[in-house]
Amino acid sequence: MIACLLAAASPARAGERRPDPFPGVAASYLLKVDGTAVWEHSPDRRLPPASLTKMMTALLVLERGRLGEVATVSRAAAAETGARIGLKPGDRLRVAELLAATLLRSANDAAHALAEHVDGTEGRFVKRMNARAAALGMRNTRFANASGRHHPGHYSTANDLALLAEAALADDRFARLVAQVRLDIENADGSRTFPLENGNEMVGRYRGAVGVKTGYTREAGPCLVVLAERGPNRVLLVLLNAPNRWWDAVGMLDNAFSLAAAGGATPRP
Repeated sequence: MIACLLAAASPARAGERRPDPFPGVAASYLLKVDGTAVWEHSPDRRLPPASLTKMMTALLVLERGRLGEVATVSRAAAAETGARIGLKPGDRLRVAELLAATLLRSANDAAHALAEHVDGTEGRFVKRMNARAAALGMRNTRFANASGRHHPGHYSTANDLALLAEAALADDRFARLVAQVRLDIENADGSRTFPLENGNEMVGRYRGAVGVKTGYTREAGPCLVVLAERGPNRVLLVLLNAPNRWWDAVGMLDNAFSLAAAGGATPRP
């Protein structure tokens, strides 16, 4: 197997498509070893990213700072559906606590509350998201909300999400949060505690996994961005609409580390 992968991992020349040794695992995927893309399938295909969106929400909140500020939860934020921590209108939580809930529990109510706290309305925050995406070079991405709820005008690609993940992981605060297996947060007056468990099942279970984010909606299917590190090697995998994301991610990461150990991955430029 590794011989086939080594052959398949030869650097692609300009305009040449990279190989796909894992056909059928996802509607789109991208795997990078030490910063270099080695395997991919339709990495520029526009697809719904579901809660992978929250990497951008978190990045913008971190770039703004003021994590100790207290945000008040609006009726609209509390009315979010899907994954949530059960916030109620009028609840008050520090920005740092809402950020943890957004990344670990993938809480839509927390993400909405953050967007409103930063820019007053979710709509204005979405404009900020799209401006930041453009600045990062995410040419095939458009956000319509802060949490990843399905919307026809809300899409991204594996290539763009890899760019976003790398930008977010460059912030140590983001990297430390997404590496947590469990974390308890509380509201501003300490009267209510919210236990959080990381929805990324690779973290704490797969050797070397250190983040980053999961996503799921009926339209997007199971999605995953995972980063794993072993020794000097760093593997980033983006899966969009991958029905067996956990098992396939394990196999792809195992093969990537075998490839790196055999010297088949192109060194980071």
